[in-house]
Amino acid sequence: MADGADLRETGPLGLPYRPCAGVVLINRAGLIWAGQRLDRPGAWQMPQGGIDAGESPREAALRELVEETGVPAASVEVLAETPDWVTYDLPPELLGQAWGGRFCGQKQKWLLLRFLGEDAEVRIDTDHPEFDRWQWMTAAALLDSIVPFKRAVYEEVLGTFRPHLA
Repeated sequence: MADGADLRETGPLGLPYRPCAGVVLINRAGLIWAGQRLDRPGAWQMPQGGIDAGESPREAALRELVEETGVPAASVEVLAETPDWVTYDLPPELLGQAWGGRFCGQKQKWLLLRFLGEDAEVRIDTDHPEFDRWQWMTAAALLDSIVPFKRAVYEEVLGTFRPHLA
């Protein structure tokens, strides 16, 4: 589960954690951008993805934002970053399946970004779409809508950024 203070390098089955960057994108009202996953109807999440070799978490987060939402870096303001990495373990039924079986879960750095643009800039019909719809949500609604194994990470991240949220 989420544990930034004691980051483990390996988890179940001795597999490593996948380095990942995530984005908490908020609008001017403090609502959070969330997309419904194409592969899991009813499961909502914030933009996130792997950190490429030689890439910083900030660079990865801004790249993932564009890749998953179409929102350009010029349309956001970086407000904060989680002070520590947070981790989660995949549930047993996904071990050996997700990411080609190479990782046991993810270690993540999260950035809080304020969206300065207009909703029309959001384009989830990207080259490699991950979402079939999106909406602005409260933190409570988002926590109710994510897959259970990511809930502790989302609670920790949203708790860190709570002063900025609606």
